[in-house]
Amino acid sequence: MEMKSFEDLEVWQQARKLVIAIYQITLNDKLARDYGLCGQLQRAAVSIMSNIAEGFERMHLQEKMQFYNVARGSGAEVRSLLYVAEDNYPSLVQQATSLRKDVVSVGKLITGLIQSTQRRKNG
Repeated sequence: MEMKSFEDLEVWQQARKLVIAIYQITLNDKLARDYGLCGQLQRAAVSIMSNIAEGFERMHLQEKMQFYNVARGSGAEVRSLLYVAEDNYPSLVQQATSLRKDVVSVGKLITGLIQSTQRRKNG
């Protein structure tokens, strides 16, 4: 099945779900008052989703790869920020742990997207 738009990509769909979950955790009473951490978490999560979309729309494979790699990097940022949330808001340990697993899953999908793009570039 040929992908017609970035919305068709499973990885983008999963990244969108991750953004929703990140926004939900940042609504936590105590965490919501930590504007810096909340904003950074939200921006990093949105960056994953947005860079996948932007990479998909790029015509040149090298540009696609660049955006997909930025998306992967933003995933690492989200995981790291979830540790900050967990360390400073002990009531969020379970949610943060679960979300990190989701981020790892999205990261694996992005890696697959990068590898498939690389094969097209080399093939």
